[in-house]
Amino acid sequence: MEGRVCVVTGAARGLGRAIAGALGAAGGRLAICDVLEDELAATAAELRAVDVEVFAARCDVSDSAAVDAFFARVQQELGPVEVLVNNAARVPGGPDDEVRRSEHYSYLTTPEPRRSLGFTSAMSDAEWLKYWGVNVHGTFYCTRAALRQMEPRRYGRIVNVASIAGLSGLSAHSPHYSATKGAVIAFTRSVAAEVAGANVFVNAIAPGGVATEMFEAYLAKLDPEAQGRLFQMIPAGRLGTLEEYPGLALYLAGDNHYLAGQVISPNGGMV
Repeated sequence: MEGRVCVVTGAARGLGRAIAGALGAAGGRLAICDVLEDELAATAAELRAVDVEVFAARCDVSDSAAVDAFFARVQQELGPVEVLVNNAARVPGGPDDEVRRSEHYSYLTTPEPRRSLGFTSAMSDAEWLKYWGVNVHGTFYCTRAALRQMEPRRYGRIVNVASIAGLSGLSAHSPHYSATKGAVIAFTRSVAAEVAGANVFVNAIAPGGVATEMFEAYLAKLDPEAQGRLFQMIPAGRLGTLEEYPGLALYLAGDNHYLAGQVISPNGGMV
């Protein structure tokens, strides 16, 4: 990554922050964005403290004009974008989401009569639609803006962060989130086939459970039996750590591979 201009969206915390750190440690010149301004500033300060060049700015990726303005600033501050990691996403973590998640995990791991869990039929239009702006439209807006800088130079690497939710029914508690991540996977494959001839390689990572602060907070609310049911579904017996994912993003962002349109899912054996 030495000297490469790398954009990471949703980099204020969690997986995005970890990926940004890995790219920076490998010599990347970083442009990071998020809507969480205080946490984004803290991440930028930590990176600069270890001599990583960082341009950080607030950007709501669901806003097309904001995305275009951000990428224009990146080109002005650092130069043309060479690597894009589309990590920004709305993730189900509210009280209703946690209730559905716990009910689903219990259903999967407890012998009981099969039934409908009633998640989709009870979902409102607003709850369904709010996930598409960030997870799908945002991925498109950022990809489009990056390609406008990558294609003329015949070089680029795009890594889309999808989810195991887009590959399987294991996230049936969140049909809205699953649908958007499935769309990211389909978009990845389509764009990859389109732009590979311009030496722009597009791939996706579809993580299983990641031990982010949000997921750890959810686990802390569960009793030991409920936690055990969750880990019973994972052959590895645990969540992936924030240290175990960035290496794959770094590899896909580099030059030493022949991967285009691939979806790689680190998930501890769940799928």
